[in-house]
Amino acid sequence: MDAQDLQNWITLKNVAGVGNLLYKRLVTRCETPSKVLQAARKEPKTLHSVSGITPRLIDAIARAKPPHWTATELEKVEEHGYRIITLNDADYPFILSQIPDPPPYLYMAGDLPQSNPAIALVGSRKPTPYGRQTCYKLSAGLVEKGAVIVSGMALGIDTAAHEGALSIDGGKTIAVLGSGLAQIYPAQNRGLFERIVQNGAVFSEFPLYARPEAHHFPQRNRVISGLSLGTVVVEAAVRSGSLITARLAAEQNREVFAVPGSVDSFESAGTHQLIQQGAKLVTRADDILEEFGEFATTHAEFQEAPALPSLTAEQTQVHQVLTPYPVHIDEIVKLSGLAAGTVSGALLQLELLGVALQSSGKRFSLRQP
Repeated sequence: MDAQDLQNWITLKNVAGVGNLLYKRLVTRCETPSKVLQAARKEPKTLHSVSGITPRLIDAIARAKPPHWTATELEKVEEHGYRIITLNDADYPFILSQIPDPPPYLYMAGDLPQSNPAIALVGSRKPTPYGRQTCYKLSAGLVEKGAVIVSGMALGIDTAAHEGALSIDGGKTIAVLGSGLAQIYPAQNRGLFERIVQNGAVFSEFPLYARPEAHHFPQRNRVISGLSLGTVVVEAAVRSGSLITARLAAEQNREVFAVPGSVDSFESAGTHQLIQQGAKLVTRADDILEEFGEFATTHAEFQEAPALPSLTAEQTQVHQVLTPYPVHIDEIVKLSGLAAGTVSGALLQLELLGVALQSSGKRFSLRQP
């Protein structure tokens, strides 16, 4: 993607009133921000059907210009060796694109592990030794079974999650920041940042030099849960940002897990509350993995898929929208363009043929060899 296209992505993002939810609707309607801007200027009526749009907002989009810092920002991104990936890029995380309000674009350092399913591990910034050790072991155990670990690179549980993943030879982990990639927070984790870049990826939806403002972290949390099949809360007080992440995961139709602690532990009061509300209690990696079926048996890359059996036109159409990540049947219907009954029948046949795998909550994925 050239600099002009990226400027248009940034321009639309910075129009007051265009949030992530509306941004996704506009791009879905017009395909690219360039076409959204062009439509607002030349054919504004074509945008009237977009839910959440108003004539005043269309006018604001029509008058939008790139922020004054855009050119310098793009130059600095290149100087640092980072990238900006957009919703339309093939390497934008598919699972994240499925949440209602995904970031239109992400700043990325490192390389995204494409094939391995991701699990988020989050919790207290001031964990007990029990919490830190449990998180480290869970993270390492999940990576050994084929998962990528997602967390927020904060002190405490987040750091233990990343460290546990990196303790396994070839282990991969993803960090999501509440600041820009050039404003590492916390500063104590700069060395961890560099290790993650070499063994996974670090993401931020904020400008390169954005400071870690308080309101950034709830936004960051929805990306952590959105990147992941499930979110595991290891230790959290009743008033905790980790509980926000768990709530967001549930709203995104993802699994929520919680690690129990001592009944007297303040740091486990939030996780016990989650368990009372229906989160699955976990004590080991397999407690998490069994919720997702046979998504992996080793932390090595997925093997090359065997030749497909002969499929009907409808089965092929459904198969083409399946990914290694479980996707809800309603989303498969939407992506395939087929009737719900046709999709349901095709999925059943794909399961019988050993091509598809059903997980809890009417979600389906490609069966890995």
